[in-house]
Amino acid sequence: MDQPDGRHPATTHLLRYFEYGHLPERLQQFSAPFAALAHDVGASLPDGPELTAGLRKLLEAKDCIVRAAVDQLLAEASPSDTAGEGTR
Repeated sequence: MDQPDGRHPATTHLLRYFEYGHLPERLQQFSAPFAALAHDVGASLPDGPELTAGLRKLLEAKDCIVRAAVDQLLAEASPSDTAGEGTR
């Protein structure tokens, strides 16, 4: 079933996960390039299994990078809380 914009539901479903306006500004800087790339390839390539797979893998990469940035923020906020974690 086609979406109103003519895109396959799998494509539109994945593209919505690249939104980043809800994130704190410091995390947006890491998420935004992934969103731009996702929307660029989505606009340039036809729907199909390879586009869906590529968007899903890009989403996984974006999620990993944002989580790494969250970890960095948390470490900066409380450096003494994480100082001895690796020694247990």
